[in-house]
Amino acid sequence: MADSRTTADGGMATSYGFREVNEGEKQGLVNDVFHKVAKRYDIMNDVMSAGLHRAWKDAMIAALNPRKEPGYTVLDVAGGTGDIAFRIVEASNRQAHATVLDINGSMLGVGEERARRKGLADNLTFVEANAEELPFEDGSFDAYTIAFGIRNVPHIDVALSEAHRVLKRGGRLLVLEFSEVEMPLLDRFYDAWSFHAIPRFGKMITGDAEPYQYLVESIRKFPNQEDFATMIRDAGFSRVSYTNYTGGIAALHSGWKL
Repeated sequence: MADSRTTADGGMATSYGFREVNEGEKQGLVNDVFHKVAKRYDIMNDVMSAGLHRAWKDAMIAALNPRKEPGYTVLDVAGGTGDIAFRIVEASNRQAHATVLDINGSMLGVGEERARRKGLADNLTFVEANAEELPFEDGSFDAYTIAFGIRNVPHIDVALSEAHRVLKRGGRLLVLEFSEVEMPLLDRFYDAWSFHAIPRFGKMITGDAEPYQYLVESIRKFPNQEDFATMIRDAGFSRVSYTNYTGGIAALHSGWKL
């Protein structure tokens, strides 16, 4: 989904929450957000979803249904703290190997420490890299997962194309992301919660409301369910579908490389 806007200095523009910034600035700004919240990332997700993200992630793993056999490989992108990867490994009876990729070293540091504490380090590899330039050969993975991370990627279409490239034939893409609320009244409540409560709680927890303000705004700038499904199809995926959770507060998107 190309963006042809320009900034005052003539550069290409993109959204950073509700602000427009130069395309080259966004990744650094997003990185700064996650450096700030890395150690409290799970608390942040609890605040932003009222704890529901845990049930949504469990539903994502149930939909993936990772194979319980050696050799099953998953790439979990923007998953630095390991939340999705741990669930995948445990659901596979510790047969799967998950590669956790994140552009943010602070997030990866949290994930590696958690993996050691859980005794899952042998089933995990942590890689610091960009979702738009995956350092893997074509057809490397059985599945590609990304939870609450795709909206922070500057060029979503590029990241989806890279996902398609590194998947094996028959591999599956699963994207869990905050989405467009489709239930009357719930949308009003969710807006009030998002724009008033979440930044305040964020400041109480971390001392800084700005990262939470950006994250709330980034949700509103993300394509709705149908538009994002179209982007997945445009990247080459087949049998594309999505499932709404909690009235569309979040949605799980699925696609297959056939």
